[in-house]
Amino acid sequence: MVVDDSVVVRGLIGRWLDEDPGLTVVASHRNGKLAVDDLLKSNPDVVVLDVEMPEMDGLTALPLLLKQKPGLVVVMASTLTRRNAEVSLKCLALGAADYVPKPESNSGVTTSVDFRNEVIQKVRTLGQRAQARAGRSSAPAARPAAPGPSSAPGSAAPAAPARSFAPSQPRVAAPAAPVSLRSYSSVQPRLLLIGSSTGGPQALTKLFGEIGSAITNVPVLVTQHMPPTFTAILAEHITKASGRRAAEGVHGEPLMPGRIYVAPGGKHMTIGKQGSETVVLLNDLPPVNFCKPAVDPLFESAIPLFGGAILACVLTGMGHDGAAGSTKIANAGGSVIAQDEESSVVWGMPGAVVQAGAAAEILPLDQIGGKIIRILGGRR
Repeated sequence: MVVDDSVVVRGLIGRWLDEDPGLTVVASHRNGKLAVDDLLKSNPDVVVLDVEMPEMDGLTALPLLLKQKPGLVVVMASTLTRRNAEVSLKCLALGAADYVPKPESNSGVTTSVDFRNEVIQKVRTLGQRAQARAGRSSAPAARPAAPGPSSAPGSAAPAAPARSFAPSQPRVAAPAAPVSLRSYSSVQPRLLLIGSSTGGPQALTKLFGEIGSAITNVPVLVTQHMPPTFTAILAEHITKASGRRAAEGVHGEPLMPGRIYVAPGGKHMTIGKQGSETVVLLNDLPPVNFCKPAVDPLFESAIPLFGGAILACVLTGMGHDGAAGSTKIANAGGSVIAQDEESSVVWGMPGAVVQAGAAAEILPLDQIGGKIIRILGGRR
């Protein structure tokens, strides 16, 4: 079901989804009230729901939709204003599965290949995940989108267009062989790194609500696949949840124990040395794993400085960003925790870490905080 007050946007999104062999548009509405009234009749698996609409907006419609059909996947669509970013994150807290950043004009929607790919991939992946959880057979295998040119280190291909959200070609990983786990590092962690994407804002809020009192002695750096404006508001939410100061990283600022640094949307965040100080570094290099910010650059940058004293955590998310960096952290003697499949909205990123054999442990979200607290406290 596509719900948007713009007839142009409704028509475009509807056409894009219908052209995918694994997807069918069952309804299209101009406001939330019509969507709520039609939900049980049309019975969609996924609703693409605009934030701003007359008569009933997306924030008002969301809980009514979820009440009528528990387990419904709702993907919010909003432009990159501060208000809409705040509303979108509130919608995630109320049960929306994810969001897609929407170009501000109809012409932007028409011409944005990134927006089209993002809508299709999130609807397909989240819908199939919901079907699997409900015990139904998945939708017919969808034709994968043509992979974009890689900007990963060592690639000979040209850089992909800059993107500030989750990858256009997610890989939902599931181990095909027995899981191989690493040993935890025997070195006390001096740095905590976290990477996440789809489902990450909810997971991060929960996690920081548990570990805030335990991160007194370590800096914490977070890369969440998000566009500009959204990451600043995410940092505010983390501050409230953790009781610690969280903010977007600023180029050149020193790493301080007890501080939380969030990679700003549209920039890669890494760390490095300036004189005797370890500092945050931001760059505008091409996307990595189709993402900007990306997890791998952050993870890899920490290894020369902290080695086996790194504790990293890869939470729910589409794609495989973080797997390469996690493998290098594990090879350097550090420790990586991967969120388990059942508690992940999408088990792409943590699943890729597990498949790579980089994880020291695979835990549900509600056990990760306790494990981090024990490790930072010198226990296992």
